[in-house]
Amino acid sequence: MSDRPKAASTKDTPKSRRTRVQILETAMRLFAELGYDRAGNAAIAEACGLTRGAMLYHFPTREALVEAAAWHIHAAREAAFELEAGKLKPNQDALDGAIDAYWRLLSSVPFAAFLALERAARQDEDVAKAIRPAQEAFDRAAMGRATPGFILAGNDARFQASRDLARFALDGLHRAALTYEEEARVENMLNVIKRAVHMLNRKGDIHDLWSE
Repeated sequence: MSDRPKAASTKDTPKSRRTRVQILETAMRLFAELGYDRAGNAAIAEACGLTRGAMLYHFPTREALVEAAAWHIHAAREAAFELEAGKLKPNQDALDGAIDAYWRLLSSVPFAAFLALERAARQDEDVAKAIRPAQEAFDRAAMGRATPGFILAGNDARFQASRDLARFALDGLHRAALTYEEEARVENMLNVIKRAVHMLNRKGDIHDLWSE
């Protein structure tokens, strides 16, 4: 991908690559568990068993770490989608399968980690700048190019609207704090989202949006 950051200038040895991957995996996990602010470089280094100097050798600045972590998390999210696409049953509706898979993945470590970065980006322009290329890559691929086994409807405006409706409705539902009958309300919303997406993809009628 042409907009990925270039490899770091550190000596590119198998050990160095393994250490970088360890740092990025640990950063992803701690972002998901602790949030962006609490998962500082010192906390990540300690969790990896590295000294401050070793950490700086691989990532001289916080911005360098965040940018690399954003791409690492992006790759993890795409890999998770591809894995879910492989689980699609022969007779299962692809749109319904994509929505169910995305809903499950929102609770996974890569998605929770990127959400932590996006929250931080709202108040920190440096974080926003560091993660923006990976954000755009995911936005273009989510429930689409990265998962051809899920959705084959095309790339026209109607398809784009259906994809955005599903994705952002699920994002919002996941962040919501439902205080009663959570399981039933979530199931109901998922069903409504699926019907709306089917309608936008010309697979349903307006009267199918709400069934008594």
